[in-house]
Amino acid sequence: MSQPTERNRLDGEASPYLQQHADNPVNWQPWGEEAFERAREHDVPVFVSIGYSSCHWCHVMAEESFEDESVAAVLNEEFVPVKVDREERPDVDSTFMTVSQLVTGGGGWPLSAWCTPEGEPFYVGTYFPPEPRRNQPGFRDLCERITDSWADPEQREEMKRRADQWATSARDELESVPEPAVSGGDGDAGAPGADLLNEAAAAAVRGYDDEYGGFGSGGAKFPMPGRIDVLLRAYAQTGRDAALTAATGTLDGMARGGMYDQIGGGFHRYAVDRQWTVPHFEKMLYDNAELPLAYLDGYRLTGDASYARVASETLGFLDRELRHEDGGFFSTLDARSRPPESRRGDAGTEGGDGGDHDDVEGAFYVWTPGEVDAVLDEPAAALAKDRYGIESGGNFERGTTVPTLAMSVSALADEHDLSPEGVREALTAARVALFEARDSRPRPARDEKVLAAWNGRAISAFAAAGQVLGEPYAEIASEALAFCRDRLYDEETGDLARRWLDGDVRGPGYLDDHAFLARGALDTYSATGDPEALGFALDLAATVVDDFYDADDGTIYFTRDPDAAADDDDTLFARPQEFTDRSTPSSLGVAAETLAALDGFRTDREFADVAERVVTTHADRIRASPLEHVSLVRAADRVASGGVEVTVAADAVPDAWREALGERYLPGALVAPRPPTEDGLAAWLDRLGMDDAPPIWAARDAVDGEPTAYVCEGRTCSPPETDLDAALEWLAERRE
Repeated sequence: MSQPTERNRLDGEASPYLQQHADNPVNWQPWGEEAFERAREHDVPVFVSIGYSSCHWCHVMAEESFEDESVAAVLNEEFVPVKVDREERPDVDSTFMTVSQLVTGGGGWPLSAWCTPEGEPFYVGTYFPPEPRRNQPGFRDLCERITDSWADPEQREEMKRRADQWATSARDELESVPEPAVSGGDGDAGAPGADLLNEAAAAAVRGYDDEYGGFGSGGAKFPMPGRIDVLLRAYAQTGRDAALTAATGTLDGMARGGMYDQIGGGFHRYAVDRQWTVPHFEKMLYDNAELPLAYLDGYRLTGDASYARVASETLGFLDRELRHEDGGFFSTLDARSRPPESRRGDAGTEGGDGGDHDDVEGAFYVWTPGEVDAVLDEPAAALAKDRYGIESGGNFERGTTVPTLAMSVSALADEHDLSPEGVREALTAARVALFEARDSRPRPARDEKVLAAWNGRAISAFAAAGQVLGEPYAEIASEALAFCRDRLYDEETGDLARRWLDGDVRGPGYLDDHAFLARGALDTYSATGDPEALGFALDLAATVVDDFYDADDGTIYFTRDPDAAADDDDTLFARPQEFTDRSTPSSLGVAAETLAALDGFRTDREFADVAERVVTTHADRIRASPLEHVSLVRAADRVASGGVEVTVAADAVPDAWREALGERYLPGALVAPRPPTEDGLAAWLDRLGMDDAPPIWAARDAVDGEPTAYVCEGRTCSPPETDLDAALEWLAERRE
């Protein structure tokens, strides 16, 4: 019998991750029905390998196994090997990751799954070493054992039974749609309410690491901005100090540690240790979109200027290193790069790596004392080394140091007999010099996919910064939104694609693409008053309802209705929903919250009804574990409370008003600008294709031609006020 796959077919794929494997001796196939048809034709299993371009352990497994001719021979002769970019195919990733978590209790990337020709996995894992190690089988040995088992009829039947059981369990988890509670009319008794925010916050406090910040006291620490958000909201509602301490302690811990790039700004993926010192060095667009939102809210609530600085520097990193010249945002920077010349010496010298010139994790970001001395004169060099903890021996591999904030400004002033102002001035200059020197090093590779979903989150972050830090950030949000609309969206058909890469567009978009981009468009409207951005948000939200919402099940699926979308992939054995917040927020929760927020711009109640139905359908799941379902908790809170809306009737929101709104901590508040006159509003309605003014704008004209604010909460509104402070005071008194 001939090999099931005779050549590697990834050379025709645009994905940078798939291109990384296009030269492997493994005959990789892209995901699709053709690959599974080959497996059925040759009666062999399918090996599915899922990863992404900046994944460190994906690179390691590729070098150890997928570039090995002997391993490739086994995969090519006995399997149909399939490579999946999890960023392009989040539905495949979600489905197989669910199996991994159900079966092994964990997951991660690379994700490795051996499947029947029908696409159901019977063996799953993550990274496998080339040889057995620490209770892990060697990859080639494992493949050979699976081959032998598949050849035995009895064992094959057992593998198929296992695959069927696992697929059934995954479907039960991913497609779970319990019967919703019986409707009780307004304020549906079946829908969870605002109390869940405090329950989620209490759970977060219980898991808080009060020594180093973050959650959990074991090994790795992950950024969890959703947890920070519920803690800040709970403190604002209850005044409970423990909630604020957990939120600010986590913000402080991340900002002091090596997970934050102390020299260039922006966050790495996560820290491998409890102290936040050593990160996995890849930089993801979504982390650097979500975390500024948390720091901006921390600044609004506490007034701590360091939080505004971290947010500004992080967004500055995105603008500088992940932004297309026309406005959209690229996906990732790799964890690895070639070491600089200073670390290519002989083994045993400071920073020497034995002459190894291959890409090394963290090489771009770490320092040795000698490298600092080569850039800075004294006393700046000593100050910088003390500030960032850069010392001989280091805290990372090869004697290098991941910079952290190892000493405070006051401690440095005492140590070096300088004034605090003098220390700050010297450190500012030193940091600029170190950044410029670092910029000449070999750079990490950049994955230049522009993903609709991740851009949506970045747009929301820049729009929020526009309200807090100034108009230039809002302009960047507008430009990124225009990029996505021009390149990923078909105005005639209303179709949104998943990704753009150097002119190549692939799709169709998933729920996260529509929900996150709709939210970004809504936030851009709030920050700029651009009605076109609002219209785009409404169009995307309508697609969510039309194509992803299932009225019979009362939920919003991650993929379109397979019966209504002929171009969607039907190879997957489950149609997933995204309940929990992981590295990105739950698309189900963001969709429901965004629909609830947009309801005021509709003259019917469809968006609100769908949002309420979703949180009611999943009420038991949310109540059972609110901390794992933060986005759904926020959606439930919005449905229950109606949220805060600030309608401003004016030709433009006054700068002083924007500044005042930006300084106020009003989580989830929607600023809704509108023209000051009925004639101006009529022109907007015509542009948006609306026959009548929606509730959020209706009968809210400017008073005596002056900018006028209407502040609403729970569908109850203040009188029209030409003094914004008076309108906000109405809200404060209402909450007392």
